[in-house]
Amino acid sequence: MIASDIMTCKVSTIHPEASVQEIAHLLSRERISGAPVVDAEGLIIGIVTEADIIGKVDRDGLCVADIMSQQIVAVSEETPVSEIAMLLAKRKIKRVPVVRTGKIVGIVSRADIVDAVAQGQIILRDW
Repeated sequence: MIASDIMTCKVSTIHPEASVQEIAHLLSRERISGAPVVDAEGLIIGIVTEADIIGKVDRDGLCVADIMSQQIVAVSEETPVSEIAMLLAKRKIKRVPVVRTGKIVGIVSRADIVDAVAQGQIILRDW
């Protein structure tokens, strides 16, 4: 099983110029805990999460570019789900964007992997 088999294809993204209030609204409305940040050409340039917002809650005038993580961990559509699971666990992250030539085509979260296990699509083994 590979990333394209379990990824969420409808990915909510945000631009770096957006306000912190805008990203907070997006995360709340979509009931997600993080979103990729994309530039004008649609290339991924960062990730912003609830933790990024919480950590800066007492500062005024910040935009997404000020709080996002620029260290992007991404995978391709062909990346095996077992590798993604190990990557999430090892890096202690909750999601990875799935990219093709720098543009987002999906996202795989911990929940996507758990859903695949629940549906019997993935069988747990000792890694």
